[in-house]
Amino acid sequence: MVEKKKVSEKATKEKKVSTKATEKKKVDTKIKEQKKISTKDIIKTVEDMSVKELAELVKMLEEKFGVIAAAPVAVATTGAEEKAKEEEEKIEFDVVLANVGEKKIQVIKEVRALTKLGLKEAKSLVDNAPDVVLKDVSKEDAENAKKKLEEVGATIEIK
Repeated sequence: MVEKKKVSEKATKEKKVSTKATEKKKVDTKIKEQKKISTKDIIKTVEDMSVKELAELVKMLEEKFGVIAAAPVAVATTGAEEKAKEEEEKIEFDVVLANVGEKKIQVIKEVRALTKLGLKEAKSLVDNAPDVVLKDVSKEDAENAKKKLEEVGATIEIK
C-alpha cells in the first residue's frame, strides 16, 4: 500500500513537471509570436500611450540598455557654413606662436609684455614653438597680440 502511494505521488510529480513543460512551450510559442511584431505595430502602440506611460517606457529602456535618451544636438551642415557659424559663435581665441622667426630676442620681449611671464618662462615658451602664447582671449586682444608679434618677425595663428 505504501509502495502504491509512493508510485502515485511520483506519477503526480511527473504529471506536474509535464504540465509545467507544456506551459513553458506555450509561453515560448507566445514569445516567438510576439517577436513578429512589426515596426508599425510598435509605433501604433506608442501613439496610444499617455505621457506618463511614455516616460516610464523611456526610463525602462534607458535602464535596460544602459543609454540616455537625449535630443540630437546639431544637424549636418556644409563645411563652409560650419566654419562661418563657428567664427560667429566663438568669443574666446587662442594665440599660438607657430614660428619664432629671425628676431628671437624681440619675440621673447613681446611674449613677456603680452603674458607677464618672467624671462625664463617666456624664453621656454618661445623655444617650444609652436605653443599657445595667450589662451581664451577676446578677438580684439588676439588680433593685437598677433600684430605685435608679427611686427618682430614671429608667425602667429589664431585658433
